[in-house]
Amino acid sequence: MIKNILIHFFGQGTEPEFALFTLPHFMPVLLLFAALYLLYQYRDRVRTSIHETNFRYILGFMMIICDMSYYWRLAACPWLSNGPSEHLPIGVCAWTIIFCSFMMIGKSQKLFDIVYFWLLSGSLFALITPTALTFCGPTRFRYYQFWLEHTLGYIAVFYMIFVHRMRPNFKSMIRSYCSLLGLAIFAAWVNSMIPGANYLYMARPESAPSVLDILPPNYALRVSIIIAVITVMFGLAYLPWYIKDKKSAKSKISAGA
Repeated sequence: MIKNILIHFFGQGTEPEFALFTLPHFMPVLLLFAALYLLYQYRDRVRTSIHETNFRYILGFMMIICDMSYYWRLAACPWLSNGPSEHLPIGVCAWTIIFCSFMMIGKSQKLFDIVYFWLLSGSLFALITPTALTFCGPTRFRYYQFWLEHTLGYIAVFYMIFVHRMRPNFKSMIRSYCSLLGLAIFAAWVNSMIPGANYLYMARPESAPSVLDILPPNYALRVSIIIAVITVMFGLAYLPWYIKDKKSAKSKISAGA
C-alpha cells in the first residue's frame, strides 16, 4: 500500500489533473504575494538581523534542492522521462533558480542582473500558464516542486531588492538579454539535433494549454514573435527603475536651481 501511495505521489496522471485559473493555480500565487508583502514590511528587521546570512544560505540551499529534486524524481521514476527530448537542463526557469541560489549565497549583483530580467520576462509565463502541471495536481510531488521552484526565485530576487537594495540598470538589462539570447540559440540548436525536442517552446506549440498557444506554428514567425515579446517584457521590467531615475534626476536639478 505504501508503495502504491509513493508511486502515485511521485508519478503523474494519465488524464489532466490541473486546471488553469482554479484554486490550485491561484493559491500558490497568492501565497507568493503574501510572502513578498511580509518581506517588504520586515525588510529593515531582516537586514539588521544576526541571522540574515543564515537565512540567505538556507533559501539558496532550498532552491538547489528544488531544482535537483526534479531530476531525482525522474531518476527514481524512469517511466516518466522521455529522455533528452524533454529533460535536458535547458529551461529558463531551471537556470534562473540555479543562478538565484548562488546569488543568495554569494550576494552577487552580477547574478541578480541576469535573474531579475529572466524572472520578470520569461519565468512569469510559467506562473500564468503552468503547462508542466497538466497531469500533476495537488496530490502529486511535481505540483509542489514546481511551485516551490518558481516562487522561491521571486522571493530571492525581491529579497535582494528589499533587503540589500540591489537594482538593475540599463547595462545589466543588455547583459541579461544577451545571456538569454545565448541560451535561446543553444536551445534552438538542441531542438534541431534531437527529434521531438521543444526547448524554450520555440519548435512548436505545446500539447497542454499555454499562453504560447496564440503563436503561429510557422517556426520563423514563431521565434520572431517570441523574441519581440521578450524584448518588450525586458523593457517593461526595467521601466520602473528608468522612471525612478528620471524622477531622481529632476529632483536634483530642482534642488540645484
